[in-house]
Amino acid sequence: MINNDFVPIASERRNKPLKCVVLETRVVTGAGGGPEKTILNTPRYMTPFGYTTLCAYMRPPKDEGFRVLEKRAKALECPLLEVDDKGFFDLSVLSDLLRICRENQVGIWHAHDYKSNVLGLLLRRKHPMKLVTTVHGWVERTWKTPLYYFVDRLALRHYDHVICVSHDLYNDCLRLGVRENRCSLIENAIDLQQFRRTLSIEEAKIQNQFPTDHLVLGSVGRLSPEKNFSDLIRVVDELIGEGEPLSLFIAGDGPSRASLQSQIDASAHPDRLHLYGFCEDIQRFYQGLDIFVLNSLREGLPNVVLEAMSYETPVVSTRVAGVPKVITNGYNGLLVDIKDTRELKERLRFLIAKPDYRRMLGENGGQTVFSRYNFGIRMKKIRDIYDSLFETTVSHGESR
Repeated sequence: MINNDFVPIASERRNKPLKCVVLETRVVTGAGGGPEKTILNTPRYMTPFGYTTLCAYMRPPKDEGFRVLEKRAKALECPLLEVDDKGFFDLSVLSDLLRICRENQVGIWHAHDYKSNVLGLLLRRKHPMKLVTTVHGWVERTWKTPLYYFVDRLALRHYDHVICVSHDLYNDCLRLGVRENRCSLIENAIDLQQFRRTLSIEEAKIQNQFPTDHLVLGSVGRLSPEKNFSDLIRVVDELIGEGEPLSLFIAGDGPSRASLQSQIDASAHPDRLHLYGFCEDIQRFYQGLDIFVLNSLREGLPNVVLEAMSYETPVVSTRVAGVPKVITNGYNGLLVDIKDTRELKERLRFLIAKPDYRRMLGENGGQTVFSRYNFGIRMKKIRDIYDSLFETTVSHGESR
């Protein structure tokens, strides 16, 4: 597996003057989700560029699941700040965040969700700073979703810069009124120092307690309706019934766990269909898979696809959001239409029978991630955006 991530060289790391402090802000429950893979890795990449980065997470009081996120942050040497948050309408977090901004002389507020976008606008009135946000995608559908859209429609157009992780989100933000010169497409990327193969598939299967006598299909994500794990379980159950030698393991947790487990229990092959639960060593999980499947209905640019590809694991994915910009069908992965279970079944059946083709897809996928989705290069692009904000300020004769 290729392992050649961008890391600032020693001469770049030394004697870099501090440009300003960046505060990454986000609302989470439990261990969070895909954006954490970007946020928690950011400080160690941005500090050499002169931007000290802190990460402030708003989470429900006494949320025990947050301890997992704390552990991940510590392993990555990420400065993590906790803020009690009782829900969307709880504005008491303003005082805590204002204190954090003032004590740390925050110069850039970098938001990552609806509430953080609004809070940044409110706090800028009391603490002058530049506002940047990353739009990761509007994937969940609840009664609150129209409200979230409305909030972002109002907030995003007032931000100094909006970063979108996929082409569809970029177009959505332009339609919401974000000016083109304040909007950038910077796709998700992978830290190849973390996601690199250290085990053979056989070794990883043994360590994961996967079966070693047949193929293992895997998926990773929050157990929620937009991931459409129910159709994936149904398709794999049918393939097993038709004699295909495989098992399915789904890593993750979420509100649909009970219903998905009931579906598995009622299936014809419950011993071959598994909810793996929260996986602390997700790198080892990926390394034990023969095929990775993303069957989502809604996404931005899912990190899990890039992560699986970084291990040269062949990927089958729905044509969702930014994925078709990553996967060229038949070259570095396979694409299926959303909710087309017949096509998904046929694609999987084909891959099961073609080991050489699986190997080719995996190798091409690994090269794609290495050449186009390198985390260090992504951070350099964000550094350039930060730099441009202060260059604009100076050219307008404003005080920094």
